[in-house]
Amino acid sequence: MSDKNLVKNCIPENVNRIHLIAICGTGMGALAGMLKDRGFRISGSDRKIYPPMSDFLARKGISVADGFSPENVSDGPDLVVIGNAVSRDNPEVMETMRQGLNFCSMPQAVNHFGVADNRTLLIAGTHGKSTTSSILTWILYQAGQQDEKFDPSYFIGGILKNFNSNYRLGKGSYMVIEGDEYDTAFFDKRSKFLHYDPLVAVLTSVEFDHADIFRDLDHVKKAFDRFLSRLSPQSRLLVFDGDENIDRLVRGKRCDVNSYGMKPGSTWHLKQFSVHPPWTSFEVYRQGR
Repeated sequence: MSDKNLVKNCIPENVNRIHLIAICGTGMGALAGMLKDRGFRISGSDRKIYPPMSDFLARKGISVADGFSPENVSDGPDLVVIGNAVSRDNPEVMETMRQGLNFCSMPQAVNHFGVADNRTLLIAGTHGKSTTSSILTWILYQAGQQDEKFDPSYFIGGILKNFNSNYRLGKGSYMVIEGDEYDTAFFDKRSKFLHYDPLVAVLTSVEFDHADIFRDLDHVKKAFDRFLSRLSPQSRLLVFDGDENIDRLVRGKRCDVNSYGMKPGSTWHLKQFSVHPPWTSFEVYRQGR
């Protein structure tokens, strides 16, 4: 892609009509629903359209074209969101570039339209992102029943049973984001979580995964190191104390690092841990108290 095309990789000030290429992915479908709820005119396209995503989009009143065609963007939408499931030779991508339309990736759109002025709470890690994000969201939701400022928005890569959705627009000032280390799009090979500036980040684990884009563990660690290095001194980072890769990655970082887990010296120390399905119980001590 030429530098001329990349100039249009931005979100214009005035947006009304948005088209999503590869709309039926879990994240893209959630983004489409969120944008529809925000009042934008939404359309999309994909291949192999089937439930449950097809039903979800239909309930939202979102028109989805079956297959990719230049005609789907011929009316010149204000913004085209390009999913990472498509490549530069996609006919709608090519037409977007030919017309010089503004385009962006999914995380760019989530950050701009979803996060907006909210405080971002981002959950990252090889494993446990969806679970941890869901638990945090439910805690904030319960707190929001007493104080509306805690009523959370969220964008998570799984359907939360408590809400029967993988996104929500809350009334409060916090948004929970599942931060993915997978790449953003064909025109942006950076990890998705690099598009966010969290107030608080949680790092659950760092292991080798996504062998289709990462060569080895060191390659994975470089992605997480880049994310951690971007966190400001005002950001708080909560890290699992039982992961040696995390121990090495957080050394020398400028953010406020807090550990959690079973080690007595951790900032947040868990004791009396027991699992009796469906219940899990434990005691929490902060700095030994």
